[in-house]
Amino acid sequence: MSGGKNPETFTIAVACMLLAAGCLAATPVQAADLESGRRVVEKWCSQCHAQKGAETNPDRGPTYEQIASREGRNERYIRAFLDRDHFPMTTYRLFDHEKDDVAAFIASLARR
Repeated sequence: MSGGKNPETFTIAVACMLLAAGCLAATPVQAADLESGRRVVEKWCSQCHAQKGAETNPDRGPTYEQIASREGRNERYIRAFLDRDHFPMTTYRLFDHEKDDVAAFIASLARR
């Protein structure tokens, strides 16, 4: 082969890349847990957010269903929101997996 390139070296390099890609694809990713998200929301958020079916009260935050049904309020948006301070709302310091669970839970309540 011209230029000093060895076809065996190329084949081995490609095989290594494919093997590495396969290992990355097989890495387990923890799926968000909706039940865990519901528990976190009940513990930390329900004191201030209105509950579905409850009387409307201007002193309460929107229901989780109202949040999830707003345009663009998907799981990714909610997760990013939980990473920021959001005054005057209390900003709880949740673990990353709890934020994932809360975002998945609230997003699951969107009107379909």
